[in-house]
Amino acid sequence: MTKVPSPIRPTTPEAIALARGLLRDARFGALGVTDPETGAPHVTRIAVGTTPEGQPMTLISDLSAHTKALKRSRACSLLLGEPGPKGDPLTHPRVTLACTASFVRHGDPAHAGLRANYLKTHPKAHLYIDFSDFQFALFAIEKAALNGGFGKAFHLTAEDMSKD
Repeated sequence: MTKVPSPIRPTTPEAIALARGLLRDARFGALGVTDPETGAPHVTRIAVGTTPEGQPMTLISDLSAHTKALKRSRACSLLLGEPGPKGDPLTHPRVTLACTASFVRHGDPAHAGLRANYLKTHPKAHLYIDFSDFQFALFAIEKAALNGGFGKAFHLTAEDMSKD
């Protein structure tokens, strides 16, 4: 039996820089959670920002299905990176982050700093950021899978994804 070579390349500084750049530049992404009623995967588009330390975050409402799912199971994934205007969408880089969510509500000492930082990249959120049902979801990265384009797959660690 012939052994099929692994498509995963050894991690390089260039791969780490690409993955960090995808996270740093993301303004939206796909959030994957587990539906608490059915156990089925549930994916939704969310606005994405980062904390001053570079951790992914979003502003999230208690009214959304994905918030309810995250409160039941904090395990989730984020897909970041969008296809360019030309070419095959599958040749453009993207990163999938396996994460654990935590929440920062109004009144938490960290909330004001997160609020100010988030509004720098999402200024239109000022319309609803102070509504009582909104809070921040922070995503602690456990590991990452980078697809840097055709034939460029890498596994990255949480440390690889940490801001310098």
